[in-house]
Amino acid sequence: MLYLWLKALHLIAVVCWFAGLFYLPRLFVYHATAEDEPSRERFKVMERKLYRGIMGPSMVATLVFGLWMLYLNPSWLSQGWLHAKLTLVVLLIGYHHACGSLLKRFARDENRRGHVFYRWFNEVPVLFLIAIVILVVVKPF
Repeated sequence: MLYLWLKALHLIAVVCWFAGLFYLPRLFVYHATAEDEPSRERFKVMERKLYRGIMGPSMVATLVFGLWMLYLNPSWLSQGWLHAKLTLVVLLIGYHHACGSLLKRFARDENRRGHVFYRWFNEVPVLFLIAIVILVVVKPF
C-alpha cells in the first residue's frame, strides 16, 4: 500500500513540475517581447514565483518519492529502462537549472535572446516527457 501512495504522490509531483517546465519558458517568450517596464517587472515576479514556489518544490518532491520507490524496489536497478529514465531525469534537472539561470538573466535585465529562441527552448521538456513516459510504461529494454 505504501508503494501505491508513493507512486501517486510521485505522479502528482511530476505533473506539477512539468507544468512549470512548460510554462516558465512560455513566460520567457512573452518577457522577451515585452516593451514596457511594468510588463517586464510583472514577468519577473511571475517567473520567480513559478520557479521558486512551484517548480523547485515539485522537482524535490518528484525526486524524493521516486527515490523512495526505488529504495522499496532495488531490483529495478538491474533494468535498462530505468537507467535510461534516470539519465533523462538528470538531464531534465539540468534543464530545470538552465531555466533558473535564464530567470536570473531576465531579473538582471541581461537577456540577450529573442522570443524565437525561447519558443524552441519551450519545446525541450515535451521531448523529455515523451521519452520518460514511454520508458516507464513500455519498458522497452
